[in-house]
Amino acid sequence: MPARTTEEQSKSKTEEETTSPKSKANTSSSSSRAKSSSSSSSSTKNSSSASAKSSPSNSSKNTDTSSKKNDSSDKKEAVYDENDKMVRTFENFVQTEELQSLLERSERYIHAGFPVHFTGAAGVGKTSLALQLASRLGQPVVLLNGNRDLSNVDLLGGYVGYKSKRLIDNYVRTVYKREDEVKEQWSGGRLYEAVTKGYTVIYDEFTRSMPETNNLFLSILQEGILPLYGVKQRDTFVNVHPDFKMIFTSNPEEYVGVYETQDALADRLITIHMQEQDIDRQAEVLADRTDISEGDAKTIVKAVSRVKEICQEEDKPAPSFRASVMIAEISSKSDISVNTKDDDFFFVCQDVLGAYIYGAKGHKSNEETEKLLKQELKKL
Repeated sequence: MPARTTEEQSKSKTEEETTSPKSKANTSSSSSRAKSSSSSSSSTKNSSSASAKSSPSNSSKNTDTSSKKNDSSDKKEAVYDENDKMVRTFENFVQTEELQSLLERSERYIHAGFPVHFTGAAGVGKTSLALQLASRLGQPVVLLNGNRDLSNVDLLGGYVGYKSKRLIDNYVRTVYKREDEVKEQWSGGRLYEAVTKGYTVIYDEFTRSMPETNNLFLSILQEGILPLYGVKQRDTFVNVHPDFKMIFTSNPEEYVGVYETQDALADRLITIHMQEQDIDRQAEVLADRTDISEGDAKTIVKAVSRVKEICQEEDKPAPSFRASVMIAEISSKSDISVNTKDDDFFFVCQDVLGAYIYGAKGHKSNEETEKLLKQELKKL
């Protein structure tokens, strides 16, 4: 029998296709790694730099994240995402003695195995403090943002598509064999990843999520397990990684869109109420954070505080410390004199604060708001 030609020789082909339908809803959360900068050029390190650590890697722990070595000694403390891309720096975070003490105590509670909950009015620095605390823990961070649409699927994960594998075999020319295999594709949620890999979770404004959704955290904090509700997994739960840590933040319950915290969950948290600082301390922080003098900072803080009082008298939403930062930064970057008689400064104040006065007083025109704001600025 003559030898077969090249075209007649046997061949085997395997095709693999992956199809993904609509991806699951965004959890409006971002995963980031908190780490601090350390100098790599000197063999002897000053003890004052001991607080700046990079995320440690531990081969004995079941994590897939290793520390990133910094090659720059002047790199600022920051939060990094899973791809080592800088998400946020802390160069504008002013650490007063009170905040330093609070951070040290909170870190002590976290290492003892108790989650910390920062609560207080908007603008007092809850989220910034939570990020600062997470950066001191030296491990990756998952940031969850509470909202009423957050569901178990967002937190735990689910099947987001399918994987198709096709095998075509015509080893013998006259024989055709085809095998198709289709498997659902599982994708773990942010909380699932954090729990199983030992990350730090910051659950920002968690009381904006439905109480039913937050029930997941009861089992995590009490029994040390994550129930896999509503997912087609063989296991009904997974054990919480020993390095897993949690930090919560919330706004007061009287805020719109905020649900009451379940007593069972609140009982498992160390809740620390954060109050707004007095005018002198706010001015000190504002001056440190922006490029203005402490005297100018005090003028701005007083202006914002007066508008806040007007709003609170009418039980209406009031400006926070963020408004002071806006006015200070705009004035500094635009070379505007912080003077209540300066027209440019007045217009900045009016644009930042006017809407609060307009809503609190129920004014019919902007002229009414402008007149009242001018009167209040003259009193400073």
